[in-house]
Amino acid sequence: MTATTAPRKTARKATSAPKAKADNRFGDEDPQVLRGLYRDMLFVRRFEERTAQSYQQAKIGGYCHLNLGEEATVVGLAAAMCPTDYLFTNYREHGYALAKGIEPGKVMAELYGRSTGTSKGWGGSMHMYDTATRLLGGYAIVGGQVPLAVGAALAIDYRGGDDVVVCQMGDGTTNIGAFHESLNIAALWRLPVLFLVINNQTGMGTTVERSSAEPDLYKRAASYRMRGERVDGTDVLAVRDIAAELLEGARREGKPALLEAVSYRLRGHSVVDPAKYRSAEDVSAARAHDPIERFGAELSAAGILSEQDIAAVEAEVREGVEAAVAFADASPHPEPSSLFDFTYATPVPGDSRRLPADPLFSA
Repeated sequence: MTATTAPRKTARKATSAPKAKADNRFGDEDPQVLRGLYRDMLFVRRFEERTAQSYQQAKIGGYCHLNLGEEATVVGLAAAMCPTDYLFTNYREHGYALAKGIEPGKVMAELYGRSTGTSKGWGGSMHMYDTATRLLGGYAIVGGQVPLAVGAALAIDYRGGDDVVVCQMGDGTTNIGAFHESLNIAALWRLPVLFLVINNQTGMGTTVERSSAEPDLYKRAASYRMRGERVDGTDVLAVRDIAAELLEGARREGKPALLEAVSYRLRGHSVVDPAKYRSAEDVSAARAHDPIERFGAELSAAGILSEQDIAAVEAEVREGVEAAVAFADASPHPEPSSLFDFTYATPVPGDSRRLPADPLFSA
């Protein structure tokens, strides 16, 4: 799903408010790349909408968190990353799995709890994992991925590699101890890691201003003499460009960085959250900043996308999403006997594989 053309790198200084690029800003951008970014964003949107529908149909169980409204950050980040870069995410990761290159059918199958999913059907919505594309989780514990991402960056540095680790997280993660400990180690040891904070302005049901004494989250990087940037998370090109710049600094100079992407969550915290804590003004503001409508309108105004093009992309995307659903529907459930197959990386003597209904002692 990611664009293959190398992203432009535009220097920016951190400011107290997110800044979008000026209109008519495409310049020498490849129109095909721009159309690809639009298509990828739309795919994430339609995939997530279909996920919500499947959840309501009881085809998906457990917790389920959607990337609706955050598509520009998801796709912009993926466009800036190299295929060999590692990505650690929190539990709102379906879009990142798609953007990282995992087949949509495998992502949907994991949501359905089927054996053809990315985690063999045992992980579900919050635990996507795919070694081939280097998506190393999906973590349900808030901030659980941050120390692990720093550990992966340490391994890269120890081995002398030139890959970079991206650690995505929500705004609430910046208030836990592991966040600060991890940034400190990353800066102290100059590890190749980019910390990406998705500030959708509401941690579950609490605004950032009410939960963070310093609501400008990118400023926290200053405590560790680390570069901090804030970007308009609804602008796919702005995200791509600044992410590419920070990734290059981490890759070539061992400079970790913190990027805060400010966006809007179009729905509640999870699919079962009615988001009654939001005012009508909040909802209106989120819809007004819809990244896909905004980017599509810009491309249309620039003559890059016609109405026919948009209709064709819509049809292609819907067909792809329905194909993913069909694949998941047709996939088998995991065998109960495989429940403990991945408890340990290697066989362990005396490992109990007793299922809940099995007798404690054999006759």
